[in-house]
Amino acid sequence: MSIKKYIVFLSIALGVSVLVIAIINREVIRTGKKNISGMESFSGSQAAIVPGAYVSPDGRLCDMLADRVSTAVDLYRAGKVKKILMTGDHGRASYDEVNSMRRFAEEMGVPTGDIFMDHAGFSTYESMYRARDVFQVDSAVIVTQDFHLPRAVYIARELGIDAVGLSADRHVYAGAEVYEYREIPARIKAFLQVKAGARPTFLGPAIPVSGDGRATHDQL
Repeated sequence: MSIKKYIVFLSIALGVSVLVIAIINREVIRTGKKNISGMESFSGSQAAIVPGAYVSPDGRLCDMLADRVSTAVDLYRAGKVKKILMTGDHGRASYDEVNSMRRFAEEMGVPTGDIFMDHAGFSTYESMYRARDVFQVDSAVIVTQDFHLPRAVYIARELGIDAVGLSADRHVYAGAEVYEYREIPARIKAFLQVKAGARPTFLGPAIPVSGDGRATHDQL
């Protein structure tokens, strides 16, 4: 193959790749956004699903995560959800998102038995997969920031959860522009995971969210 033909081939391949990425990105955003609404429009769901984010070594939630949990607590207080599922990274003893999230909600008055923790929610995809298969969630309000909501709602609905999204944006967050750009490859990955039926790192026995959340507690 001549250099000219090789360059033409690469140009066509690159153009097709960019087009495919753009189509997938738009589809994930479209599917997710049409199922995002305000709290007043929700009629009631089994649970609020709160994806984890950074927690400092002393257990302090970053601003984004504190806003997610606070918004979920508002949903719970309004009677829009019966339980709250905190899902995040607790893959090692030295780093624990979900217990910190639980304690934050408890301090806001949520009964401990109504808070479930998914200790193996290592990604948005794994969190939604485990919400369905381990916690047997049929309907949910996913509570996270605007940049993250379309992908999270898309995954949940594609996995069969009757999911809607609620924005937890209560502040202007440092590095927000970076998160927006990072969402593009994350959406492509989510689309491929859904289509491939990828399995999470861990599953385990069922812990129905209709029961008592203390079944998931490993600490005070």
